[in-house]
Amino acid sequence: MTYCVAIKLETGLVFLSDTRTNAGMDNIAKYKKMFSWEVPGERCITMMTSGNLSITQAVISLLQENIDHPENGLETILTAPSMFKIAELVGDAMQVVQARYAQGMAQSGESTLSSIIVGGQRIGGAQRLFHVYSAGNFIEATDETPYFQIGEHKYGKPILDRVITPQTPLDVSVTAALLSMDSTLRSNLSVGMPLDLSVIETDKFIFSQNRRIEDLDPDFQKLSDGWSAALRKAFDEMLHLSI
Repeated sequence: MTYCVAIKLETGLVFLSDTRTNAGMDNIAKYKKMFSWEVPGERCITMMTSGNLSITQAVISLLQENIDHPENGLETILTAPSMFKIAELVGDAMQVVQARYAQGMAQSGESTLSSIIVGGQRIGGAQRLFHVYSAGNFIEATDETPYFQIGEHKYGKPILDRVITPQTPLDVSVTAALLSMDSTLRSNLSVGMPLDLSVIETDKFIFSQNRRIEDLDPDFQKLSDGWSAALRKAFDEMLHLSI
């Protein structure tokens, strides 16, 4: 399984994903689920994947293949004129891969359900964030729904609902995303370290953060321990209230 969260703010975009995938408790592996492209000063794009690993890997590989070996006139995510068009290209690639493999996989009883979050900004346009589904259709984040989650989202949702608005500062949102991930890590063994973090500041067109957080990372461990202590303290205080 997996957990990925992306947040759209007035000041930028935050992306966070885990790296665990499993086909049973005795078959656990790590796979990168976050992919980034950068043309400094022109565009930054991040994608995160969830669902059938072979499908999402094929979609990302197809998008990269088109970048590396473009046919005459072929539009790619690095030449598309807008983030909306980039989302369409991701949806088109999803349709191609699903059409190629879905029937054969269905005959063997394997689901091809997959999701891809894609976000970023191109010069001359606003930052945008999309959630692409298995059929290739997609929705866009709004002020009313400023974040997307895919995978095991239920454990990390409460803190996001309480903290995140479009006006939330970028550093606060990074902390909220990390605590959302920490809650998921503690409650679901199908989500695991290391983590990948990507941050794009509005109108900067370069990643301000694009890094991996390894297991036992001291800063993440300190954040996790502090959150646990804060929750225990809050619970103790609730014991003095009566209903």
